[in-house]
Amino acid sequence: MNIPARMRAMVLERPGLPLSMREVSVPRPGADQVLVRVAACGVCRTDLHVVDGELANPRLPLVLGHEIVGRVAQTGERVERFQVGERVGVPWLGWTCGQCRFCRRGQENLCDAARFTGYTLDGGYAEYAVADQRSCFPLPAGYGDVDLAPLLCAGLIGYRTYRLAGEGVERLGIYGFGAAAHLIAQVAVSEGKRVYAFTRPGDAEGQAFARRVGAVWAGASTERPPEPLDAALIFAPVGALLLAALAATDKGGTVVCGGIHMSDIPSFPYRLLWEERVVRSVANLTRRDGEEFLALAPRVPIRTTVEPFLLEQANEALDRLRRGQLTGAAVLLI
Repeated sequence: MNIPARMRAMVLERPGLPLSMREVSVPRPGADQVLVRVAACGVCRTDLHVVDGELANPRLPLVLGHEIVGRVAQTGERVERFQVGERVGVPWLGWTCGQCRFCRRGQENLCDAARFTGYTLDGGYAEYAVADQRSCFPLPAGYGDVDLAPLLCAGLIGYRTYRLAGEGVERLGIYGFGAAAHLIAQVAVSEGKRVYAFTRPGDAEGQAFARRVGAVWAGASTERPPEPLDAALIFAPVGALLLAALAATDKGGTVVCGGIHMSDIPSFPYRLLWEERVVRSVANLTRRDGEEFLALAPRVPIRTTVEPFLLEQANEALDRLRRGQLTGAAVLLI
């Protein structure tokens, strides 16, 4: 494959500034890395948190993007998992040490030395990206590149959030009905769960979208569902939603916060937590999450709803996400 010396990339020079289109050198893969020619890259709320300065200490200058779909253009000398031309996905968790106590006990998502695609490693808002072979996934057939991109974070983190809600859930609430929610709602419905969707007050379009993907009820986050929830997943980065979710959750229920960043949680009375309710967070993902979810997606089958943007429209896509003006997920066409 003919690999150019230079490529286009949308670069973050400093948090708080718009991304800039730059021509930069094509990265060269290390011994354990693959060079991926990027076909599509999803636009995730985590990208927005980096741009807006809500996640500290990003690598700068930085190429954002961690929902990468592309084809292997070159392999490092120790790469055995992938061949040139193979389609792969690159997620948020970009590298782990394999040696710390978290890695040794199967919690690589909590690795002390972890590196993250599009945050501490350059990502996929570019024509090429490099990635560790261990962190890449083979992708299921039957999906186009654009449709696959949201599965690589919205799907993977959504899946981990969903799994941590526990067994025996029949009535599932989802707060913040965007990229992750519309994918995981389909999984929940396929498993016979009743999904209750919560959106911003007045978001009739979002509530209609939730019903189209299988929610039995959709309303404002300020409303109570028609029956108590067994579990609730929170994808919107609004700390006050934790109180609403606890108030809507039945005895013994679990509330899982699925985002990497959330505004401060207001104080609340102990009675909201009492009766063995559980509150927990989700951090990153494991390779097992990725393997399980990408095998599950075509069986459901999960259908992604995407709004495509050109690479040079990345700032517009981020702004639309910031304003809550997207239906489903935004994806950059590289």
